[in-house]
Amino acid sequence: MDIFDAIVLGIIQGLTEFLPVSSSGHLELGKAILGDTSKGKESLLFTVILHFATALSTVIVFRKDIAEILKGALSFKWNQETQFLAKIMLSTLPAAFVGLFFEDELEQLFGGKVLFVGFMLIITAVLLWLADKSKNTNKPVGFKDSAIIGISQAIAILPGISRSGSTIATSVLLGNDKSKAARFSFLMVLPLIFGKILKDVLDGDITADMGNSSTLIIGFFAALISGYFACKWMISIVKKSKLIYFSVYCFVVGAIAIGVGFMKY
Repeated sequence: MDIFDAIVLGIIQGLTEFLPVSSSGHLELGKAILGDTSKGKESLLFTVILHFATALSTVIVFRKDIAEILKGALSFKWNQETQFLAKIMLSTLPAAFVGLFFEDELEQLFGGKVLFVGFMLIITAVLLWLADKSKNTNKPVGFKDSAIIGISQAIAILPGISRSGSTIATSVLLGNDKSKAARFSFLMVLPLIFGKILKDVLDGDITADMGNSSTLIIGFFAALISGYFACKWMISIVKKSKLIYFSVYCFVVGAIAIGVGFMKY
């Protein structure tokens, strides 16, 4: 992977992380279009680094919310902030389990699997279409909801299943307010991303002497910068726009990916 590819993929990650269109799916399609030959651990590592960059941009955008949540939690009282943090941690358990015990199997799904990504994008389109038919409410995310949304987040580890799309759609289908669902979706991924990076560092998968460290760094900053501006802009779009638009987009891109995938066989 050269510098140009790293920049392009970083921007793709930054722009697609906050819309329900599957950033990982677009990354895999982008790699295929650019002719990237990275496989297995190398391909998954680059994806994780870019997700870390957009997670950091989320922290920057939601810094006041996160500060209030941590401040309330550190008071060691069962207040609203502590309950919200508990819901976030509960929602991370399914994805953490899958990531810890099925990491090798997941690695095989990354690396330009265009046909697989196409089918997963179709599933994302269906989820968004169903969510679009749901009525908006003022109901906040509850503990039972957070556990179910967490299962959706675990499934969304698959490239092509939109993490934000599946979690927001699941939350809305459970009867939760769309704006509250979006906020919960963007914040619930942070422990997983930072936990994944810490695990990779401790396991030695991420080291200072990696041969492709320059492209990783460039891709990281491309995703961080584009993600920061995209987050501020696209959070508003997710709240105000109808999910049907994203459903149609995922269906079209998924159909094209399936067509291209079959042509390769």
